[in-house]
Amino acid sequence: MIGEIDKSISFDGREIRLKVGLLAPQAGGAVLVESEETAVLVAATQSSGREGIDFLPLLVDYEERLYAAGRIPGGFLRREGRPPEKATLISRLIDRPMRPLFPQWLRDDIQIVATTLSMDERVPPDVLAVTGASIATLLAQIPFNGPMAAVRVGLVGDDFIINPTYNEIEVGDLDLVVAGSPDGVIMVEAGANQLPEHDMIEAIDFGYEAVRDLIQEQRNLLEELGIEIIHLDPPEVDSTLEDFITEKSTSSIKEILAHYEYTKPQRDEKLDEVKGTVAEAIAELAEDDAVRVAADSNPKALPTVFKGVTKKLMRGQIIEEGMRVDGRKLDEVRKITCRTSLLPSRVHGSALFQRELTQVMSIVTLGTPGDAQELDDLHPDEQKRYLHHYNMPPYSVGETKPMRSPGRREVGHGALAERALLPVLPPREEFPYVIRVVSEVLSSNGSTSMGSVCGSTLSLMDAGVPIAKPVSGAAMGLIKEGEEVRILTDIQGIEDFLGDMDFKVAGTETGITALQMDMKITGLPVAIIADAINQARGARLHILDKMNEALSEPRKELSPSAPRLLTIKIDPDMIGLVIGPGGKTIKGITEQTGAKVDIDDDGTVTISSTDGAKAQQARGIIEGMTKKLSAGDVYVGKVTRIIPIGAFVEFLPGKEGMIHISQLADYRVGKVEDEVSVGEELVVKVREIDGRGRINLTRLGIHPDEAATARAASGDD
Repeated sequence: MIGEIDKSISFDGREIRLKVGLLAPQAGGAVLVESEETAVLVAATQSSGREGIDFLPLLVDYEERLYAAGRIPGGFLRREGRPPEKATLISRLIDRPMRPLFPQWLRDDIQIVATTLSMDERVPPDVLAVTGASIATLLAQIPFNGPMAAVRVGLVGDDFIINPTYNEIEVGDLDLVVAGSPDGVIMVEAGANQLPEHDMIEAIDFGYEAVRDLIQEQRNLLEELGIEIIHLDPPEVDSTLEDFITEKSTSSIKEILAHYEYTKPQRDEKLDEVKGTVAEAIAELAEDDAVRVAADSNPKALPTVFKGVTKKLMRGQIIEEGMRVDGRKLDEVRKITCRTSLLPSRVHGSALFQRELTQVMSIVTLGTPGDAQELDDLHPDEQKRYLHHYNMPPYSVGETKPMRSPGRREVGHGALAERALLPVLPPREEFPYVIRVVSEVLSSNGSTSMGSVCGSTLSLMDAGVPIAKPVSGAAMGLIKEGEEVRILTDIQGIEDFLGDMDFKVAGTETGITALQMDMKITGLPVAIIADAINQARGARLHILDKMNEALSEPRKELSPSAPRLLTIKIDPDMIGLVIGPGGKTIKGITEQTGAKVDIDDDGTVTISSTDGAKAQQARGIIEGMTKKLSAGDVYVGKVTRIIPIGAFVEFLPGKEGMIHISQLADYRVGKVEDEVSVGEELVVKVREIDGRGRINLTRLGIHPDEAATARAASGDD
């Protein structure tokens, strides 16, 4: 058992508290990480590997409990169910910097669980969970090339801030998460308001300095506890089979990789043929041959070794010759084609973006404010008005497999594209639509997330959404062999699969709007990351030029099938009047006009319909209901019903008053029916509004000019 220890770390006056030895005593290692009133418990546990596993079986889960914010979950069950999207993204945020730091030969089951136990509206829990994952793993004495830590960097005015509050993130121009190890930066995740490259590089450097302090604090904690970081040498393996496969396949693989004219399917087919030839050579060996015995005992050895040989030769070709498998130079972008209005006008906007074999179709749907996504998680945002969804069916890579609900990868790629486009979307006050973009990956050979950013920009402009500037993106790669480093622009599938980095950079001609960097090695200096960011700018501008050739600005008109929105403002005190008891009044307006009506708490009323006349009709009804009346106002109305003491007149849509029998004429009226009839139009004046809100009308004392003005306003000639 670890003795209970409390440790405090301070950043710019903001404190992080670590509590070890108090909670989860049966976990391999556990730590409670606190800042302000946000507290995250992170536990790491290791168990023996399962038979036949040939990969690192790492599970990372981030759990949110609504009790952390003093809330009870909604729904019938009143308990947490499927993780919200934000929780899925935080799980990925923890996984991405942790995974490269475990020895890749490790086959034990490892699980990291982070649970937010308490949360205020100032401190996000995600970076606390990332750092906590490193501490818990080290406490569990799992082999790990750490410590690792993460911080968030904000930019308010001209000042960078470490671990900003939610409010500082919202008002600032940057939301950057930097994770790093002793070897350098290992993960970057950022959203930015078109931030210039040099500012982004400075922010990453600023964040990594704080990361290094957190790494040192973890070392101090381990020393205080008397715990050593576990570094194990890889297990010894018999190289007989590996040597045989390498000898039989090297020359053929090298020849295939040098055939730059091969397409991806052709290259894959040729490599499979070589692998098949090697398998046949093994099968022809005697049953007691050492190579045959090793291959028969481990059926996965051949594909694993073959992949390793291919990886080594591809990387060597790039390092030594500066040429990639498709013949491109290191900073060259693949051929790009773009099309818009690909689908019929029933779809509000569509575009096809193709980068050689990577093909993404993005489709826009414009909805009403009532279509906004309600968020039921711990974070301050209650609604989303921009939704970006990413789908990648198995046929996009020529495979077959069951299609189920979106996985973490799909959720993550959609969120990245969403973040890239948010800074250029029009404000709600100017464009009150809820916007959904769906990116369908129809063919994949690397960089589909950046393809979805480009395709979605074009589809938004095709739909007539007045974005501030078009956004493009490129995925940067890296090959690092010893001191030799090569940065690759616009990586394709094999370069992602066999390379060391996937660095996605999106932005406008002005600056960066989103970054996401994942590593397969244990870290990079900021200087190399800076080179990748600067190299990405040229690719981004080249892609923007190609996009502009297809569509250079948003269309002036929305699709004919898109709803038309009218927005009016009413007194918030009158919201209940428009809604009516049980929603009766607002439902009646919809049934009468066919228009949809949404009302915000601030009194903003949005009316939507594909028929402009019906939207105007609904607007007139609501304006009439909520118009503040004054004694002396003159209107044209219609008699709706008659009672013995007077007649009721609807003089504004949804607003009715009564003319007492004594106010029907300037002489004595015996019966109301003698003077007016149901359906008759009358010019009336508001005589008074009594203490109960009842409106009393009169036909007396109306000047001819007032009557003429009222008739003109009502359209009555």
